[in-house]
Parts: sequence; C-alpha cells; structure tokens
Amino acid sequence: MPMHACVSQATTLPGAFADDVENYAAAGCRTVEVWLTKLERHLESVPAEGTRLALRQRGVTLAAAAYQGGLLLSQGEQRAAHFDHFKRRLDLCQFFGVRTLVLAADFAQRPDPQALGRAVVSLAQAGQWAAAFGVRLALEFRGGDAFCSSLDTAVTLVEQCREPNVGVCLDAFHYYKGPSKPEDLERLTAANLFHVQVCDVAGVPREVMTDADRVMPGDGDFRLAPIVDRLRAIGYDGAVSLELMDPVLWQTNAQQVVSLGVQAVERLLGAAG
Repeated sequence: MPMHACVSQATTLPGAFADDVENYAAAGCRTVEVWLTKLERHLESVPAEGTRLALRQRGVTLAAAAYQGGLLLSQGEQRAAHFDHFKRRLDLCQFFGVRTLVLAADFAQRPDPQALGRAVVSLAQAGQWAAAFGVRLALEFRGGDAFCSSLDTAVTLVEQCREPNVGVCLDAFHYYKGPSKPEDLERLTAANLFHVQVCDVAGVPREVMTDADRVMPGDGDFRLAPIVDRLRAIGYDGAVSLELMDPVLWQTNAQQVVSLGVQAVERLLGAAG
C-alpha cells in the first residue's frame, strides 16, 4: 500500500470521539490518528466492542495513536504509574488494531549522561512491552526541547535501543522548528520510519512558532516536497497525518476542516516528486 493521507484527531481536538468518527467518515477520511485521551474518555460510557463495530461500519481505521509520554526519564512511583498507563494503552491499541503508538521523547531539560543512558534503557523496555501487544513505537523529537530536538538524535536513540519495533515519528513542525537539517532525512529508512505528521506555518520565525501556528500544508513557508520525496525514495508506505492545533479551526465545522485537510495532504503527496 502506498503512503496515504490521514488526519489526527488533534485537528478537531474539542470534538468528542464519536462525533469525530461521524465527521471524518462523512468527510471521506478513512485513516485516522487517534488522540488517546479522547478514546479513553469515550470508553468511560460506551463499550469498546460497540466502538470497534462503529469504526468498522464507517470504514474508519485507527492507523496510529498519539501520544504516550513519561516513560523515558521518570523514576520510582512516577515511572510505575506511567508504565501502568502505557500498558493499558497498549491493550487499547491491540483491541482497536492500532499499529503504531507515538512516544514523546520527554527531554524538556538536557539530561546528564546517566539520565541519557536510563532513557535508552527505558525506550528499549517500552519497545519490548509494545512488541508483546503487536504495537510499534514511534519516537517523536520535539524541536523546542533541550535534547532530542532533531531528527538525527531521534534516529540515534532508536538505533541505540536496538528494538526492531521502535522507530521514529517525523513531525514536519518539529523538523523545521528545531535544529534538524536536510541531510538528516538521509538517515530515514523504511525500517526506522514508523509515522509521519505534516502541517505548515506561515510568516512566523521558527524560534517563536508554536503548535497554534500550524496551518494546512501548502498554506505556509515549509518546504514539504523534499520530505515527501524522501519518503517516496525509501518506499515509506504508512500514513501521512495532518496534525493541526489551531484554536480558530477548532471552532469551525469539523467535517469541513477534515475534508480540506485530506485534500491538502493528498495534494502534497501528489505534487512531490
């Protein structure tokens, strides 16, 4: 299957999970990146089996899930709590057939060598747990963090943990906001790239742009075509997910936003190359 357009539920964050399923299906979006907090809240009042049936009836696939944090640097009781939550989410992913779980890198502060080593061990342990549920972990670098702010570092951490089901999430926003460089794309392979998120930003300096500045691909200043060309060159066959966190869009018609988003991603995939 070639790479294909997907929309993250972060794009319609205020909407309830059930409303999203209806709106995404009506907009022609059949591949969804689920926002796990929404799904968990939904399942407090709706049975999981009924939810899975509703997704199947509408032809909607949950291709990836966002996101899990707190695993790499936490210690003691905090670490135990994060891993317990992680295991419950792995169970959800397995039940709903979600193949990939996005993992936040958790490096708001620069780690010392001991903390970095602990993070690599934790990443490997998380990968081993996920493998037991048939789930892959996609480590997401964050452009504004003190460490693991670049694609290059994320790939290095994935290589060091040595777990085949741990790979990278490439978020175009963080790629441009942080210190990533075009040559970092050369480190991506079909074996280590597990998920892709795209957006654009218009007229905002990289140092100060925030998630709220994300706009539709093609409406901003990012050079996204070289990224997609690299995906095609390595034979990436996964989802390319629109991830917007625009408070203005959150107040508009969700079905229309999703429809426009799918069209924007499909134009991007068609225009590259």
